[in-house]
Amino acid sequence: MKIFTPLIALLFLTTALSAQTTSTTLRVYRIFQEKCVQCHDHASPEAGLDLQEEGTTETSRAWKVRNNLFNITPANQASAAKGHKYLYPGRVDKSLLFRKVNQGLEPTLGLDAGENQSMPPYGQPQLTDVEKELIRQWILYAAPLNSTVANETLLEEYYGGAAQMAFPDGPPPAPAEGEGFQIKMGPFYVAPGGEIEYYQKYELDLPADVEVNRVDVKIGTYSHHFILYDFNPGGGNNIPPGLRLNANHSDIGLVAAVQESTDLKLPQGAAFRWDNQLVLDLNSHYINYSSTNVYQAETYINIYTQPAGTAAQEMKTELIANLNIPIPNNGSPVTHTQQLDFNLGEVFTWGLMGHTHKYGTSYKVYKRLPGGQKGDLIYDAACSQGIPGCVSPFFDYQHIPMRYFLPLEPLTFNAANGLIHEASWVNDGPQAVGWGPTSDDEMMVMIIMYTEDTVGIVTGIRELEQPVNDVRAYPNPAQDEINFSLPATAGEVRLRLHDATGKVVQQEGGLYAPEFTIRRHGLPAGLYFYHLEGTDGRVRTGKVVFR
Repeated sequence: MKIFTPLIALLFLTTALSAQTTSTTLRVYRIFQEKCVQCHDHASPEAGLDLQEEGTTETSRAWKVRNNLFNITPANQASAAKGHKYLYPGRVDKSLLFRKVNQGLEPTLGLDAGENQSMPPYGQPQLTDVEKELIRQWILYAAPLNSTVANETLLEEYYGGAAQMAFPDGPPPAPAEGEGFQIKMGPFYVAPGGEIEYYQKYELDLPADVEVNRVDVKIGTYSHHFILYDFNPGGGNNIPPGLRLNANHSDIGLVAAVQESTDLKLPQGAAFRWDNQLVLDLNSHYINYSSTNVYQAETYINIYTQPAGTAAQEMKTELIANLNIPIPNNGSPVTHTQQLDFNLGEVFTWGLMGHTHKYGTSYKVYKRLPGGQKGDLIYDAACSQGIPGCVSPFFDYQHIPMRYFLPLEPLTFNAANGLIHEASWVNDGPQAVGWGPTSDDEMMVMIIMYTEDTVGIVTGIRELEQPVNDVRAYPNPAQDEINFSLPATAGEVRLRLHDATGKVVQQEGGLYAPEFTIRRHGLPAGLYFYHLEGTDGRVRTGKVVFR
């Protein structure tokens, strides 16, 4: 049963790409004329692939060349046997065109045996990284005929050195052969100080039905969230391929949602059930906190599988949202609650987490008693691992934890019982806010992962990654400056400083381990919470005091 709310239809970003006079299709066509028609001209095209064409206008020739590539099975038999196309809309991994011109730009995509040499051949003018990236972006956006989908100025800045990468050490390794497969979303590029949220329909083409017992999501430190949806049968039929801004969600379910890199290892005996025709929808939201560098945003998802019929129970996931959350900008605390009284019967909860945006100061989940009263508090996002009762609660809206229940927590959902989720905000911004998709709007979302029975599920102690305590801040308390000492392996570090309400009062990038210093910059005396994200993928948190 799906309890998916209409909110997904509202999740779209209206920010358009920078307007440019030349469509990306026409720009790519001009690259072909400079670098590729020596072999693929109209008169005698190698392998029958005409990248020049004929026509009265350059635009008409460009459209013809695009159609010679779009969803066309290549003449190369090795590539055709794998179901690849010259241009597989939205998928560079299945596009022979990009695999041919790639030459290391995409480290995970080399030419396989039988796919012959790269293009252009040795001795001919080679493509620049910006030109290869334009072709990659053109494919990722499904090669629209007239639109400008790649901001070439942004790409030139990135490849000119003003660059920051979600994965500076290269792509994370994929599952071993036979254990599963890797899904990649991106790259897409975010201007300094900008943000963007994309969706992408992703056809799996599984050879058979499978079960998924682990979903390992790898995202960069500038990621706001990643959500993995699955379309109901036929639900993705009218969704276009490629990166898109509009959610277009009317017939869809939820697999997983995370706000930082998370390895979801399902309890033994439980698994997601994916049929061989399943189509996913990927949703990635990145914010570029740098004021100078272009950010290359990517997401990798490692999917671990087992044969269908192995697990005793199916893991299910639901996203529930409160869309009615008016929050005035008067600087006073505002709290909204929502009673969840849909009729699921008894379920057994494995994972629970919440979600707000930047004005959020608290998110909690209570058991709901008959009469709508609050019962036991079972989730507190201000506590480590979401477990209520922590000594030093600290709410960080960008890193809200998932709480795992082992043994699974029985919950009853009916007219009298269920859950109540509650969020609080302090809006000291320029205007009142409500529900919306960007980081300047707000949200109130709960994600619950559950099974409908516990028979066959092995319970025990889940091994959770322990907090990293290898940072020293001194002097503390401090007057004007605080020094930070942490392992050199942390690399480049980004710092956020929050006040006691959870508001971000200072952000700095370009700090480097093992030692760096931050200044007070006029902050009032008081307690502050620091949040350090290093390129080693670790997050370090703690408290400092200015007096």
